[in-house]
Amino acid sequence: MTGFTHVRDELIHQGAVVGTYDGWFTGPDGQEFRRDVVRHPGAVSAVAIDGDDIFLVRQYRAPIDRELWEIPAGKLDVVGESPDATIVRELAEEIGMVPGRLDFLMHFHHSPGFCDELQHIYLAHDLTPVPQVTDGLEEEHMTIERVSFEVAIEMAMDGRITDGKSIAGILAAARKLGR
Repeated sequence: MTGFTHVRDELIHQGAVVGTYDGWFTGPDGQEFRRDVVRHPGAVSAVAIDGDDIFLVRQYRAPIDRELWEIPAGKLDVVGESPDATIVRELAEEIGMVPGRLDFLMHFHHSPGFCDELQHIYLAHDLTPVPQVTDGLEEEHMTIERVSFEVAIEMAMDGRITDGKSIAGILAAARKLGR
């Protein structure tokens, strides 16, 4: 659809990760309208596969006040760092592994009705252990689990995994691997 124009953003609050804005736009008929907009640097995640298993983390998520099962992930918060380099760094931080090979699976917008976050998802193969260096209180207390790929698919389908990037990544990896 064409004819929409972004006019300006007015910063409401700048946090450590995201900024919240009043976004002003015009429609095809020239009418101006406002939307709440969250600006996010983007993120990466990976289905890290080792034989018939994948790695999941169980991490506390403050906005929903509970732990979630997730694939390893992180923000694009280092200036100039590519998504490929970011996921390698994040895998080392979160699960103490680096991949010998990465396959790009997909990218998608999480919640485009209010946020511009773009998530890049990879399939990580040929994992090698490295020293794990956690970043933040939640990562210090998260658990790392090896789960069979088939169980991970079941978890994505039966509601044990509710995190969108994890569901998308697991199902995309399953399709790519013919599972």
